[in-house]
Amino acid sequence: MADTEEQAVQYHPKDAIGSAVKATLVTGSAGLFISTIQNTLTKQNVGAFGVFTRTGGTFAVFGWWKMQKLGKPRRETPRDVDAALVSYTCEHELIYDRVTAAMGGAYEFSKCASANLREVDDTYNSFIGGALGGAMLGLRFRSAPAVLGYGAALGVILSAFTFTGGQLNGYKQDSTVDEVARKEYLRKNRRRPIAETVNELGEGRGIYAPGYEQRRADRLKERYCVDVPVSAPAA
Repeated sequence: MADTEEQAVQYHPKDAIGSAVKATLVTGSAGLFISTIQNTLTKQNVGAFGVFTRTGGTFAVFGWWKMQKLGKPRRETPRDVDAALVSYTCEHELIYDRVTAAMGGAYEFSKCASANLREVDDTYNSFIGGALGGAMLGLRFRSAPAVLGYGAALGVILSAFTFTGGQLNGYKQDSTVDEVARKEYLRKNRRRPIAETVNELGEGRGIYAPGYEQRRADRLKERYCVDVPVSAPAA
């Protein structure tokens, strides 16, 4: 029994690097897709490379903030606005795309690495991964409160999601248990004794207790004085 329980809780190491690469590709592809849509909907003609040098809605806010920070005494013209936006985009907006792509990789790598070090696959691994992934997202604001806030928020959200099953369509079943064996266990666990079923429903309609043929022959002989041969039970 002890050996069986030890095998049931045995931890299998995870490939942290492979999982991180896959997560980085997935989040990077999603970010590239969103950036493509944002670049298509922009009013300025920045060319195809705007997908990699701009982020869409956020670049205008940060670009205007930079122009206000410069504190130029003269009035800004539309040409100056465009130049400032493009300059800020080329210098800083690549950081957003890189951070977005790195967030998924940091989450998956830290989650798998934590599970391998602790040899336990539980909710704390998701919190650690979410905290580091959120910290990567907070780096784009260049503020320690933003790094800590995003890390704590994303860690709590992902750990709660993992704790409640890790799925949106129901609780996740144990992948180490065979589906046929699980259903057989449920049938045996919920199966009622045949004697209890016969006492409540009676025999017939496909419900027959052991010795039914002999009891049937005895009833026929008692009521109708007819001897009914009883077939021998199959070996």
